[in-house]
Amino acid sequence: MEIITPIQAMRAVRRAEPELSWGFVPTLGALHEGHLSLVRRARAENDRVVASIFVNPMQFERQSDLQAYPRTVERDADLLNAEGVDVVWTPDEAEMYPPGFQTVVDVQAVTRRLEGEHRPGHLQGVTTIVTKLFNVVRPTRAYFGQKDAQQAAAVRRLVLDLSMDIAIVVCPTVREADGLAMSSRNVLLTQEQRAAAPVLYRALSEAVRAWEAGEHQAEILRSWMKTRIESEPLAQIDYISVADPDTLEELHGPVDRALLSLAVYFGDVRLIDNMTVS
Repeated sequence: MEIITPIQAMRAVRRAEPELSWGFVPTLGALHEGHLSLVRRARAENDRVVASIFVNPMQFERQSDLQAYPRTVERDADLLNAEGVDVVWTPDEAEMYPPGFQTVVDVQAVTRRLEGEHRPGHLQGVTTIVTKLFNVVRPTRAYFGQKDAQQAAAVRRLVLDLSMDIAIVVCPTVREADGLAMSSRNVLLTQEQRAAAPVLYRALSEAVRAWEAGEHQAEILRSWMKTRIESEPLAQIDYISVADPDTLEELHGPVDRALLSLAVYFGDVRLIDNMTVS
């Protein structure tokens, strides 16, 4: 496995084997089983696999959140090596965002709702850095997790709108034994918050079961999720949504297919999760 930092070095590795298929897993690091499931899917479907580790400052609203994000590059590299990754790319922030940097990639309507409304600029940071990473790696396929459903939707729209020859593969959310979606933020929870956090999974699961039993009214599904979250004293709701899975427009009345999603604070730690019905 090669570990590469300079952009030109990454480009040289990619140019050396143009005839092969390349799978790409972009990450912020602090890897967990969710990331590794993406790597395994990429390994199964491609000749070569690249994973990037880059804590992208454009994705963070608050400097304190950026500084608090765990950085475990050596551990991450060991995990990726064990999964058969060919190249780990660890871009340098100064090279990714050189002096005078002023270009952003803005996927408009899809990023204005949900996370876009509650975390201004976050998704613009995602689509900008993903575009830069794609331009260097030029992958055949890129892999994202369903847990970040809006991010995946924005990247799909980005690739379609800019005519990028890249297949976007969205893989199922990986969960802990109690249902909590795996996230690098989970390690920031206190013991009491961690015990409370699976309420997100329970709220979504109950709404899915209700939909499957015939309750298709969006307002009622939102109300049931809200009631379940509010039953947990440590949970503070940021948003609860029943939206179109593609456009992320909020739905009303009976729904045939929908993305059920929520964002909830436990102290200063903000967790997101989602499920789909169709």
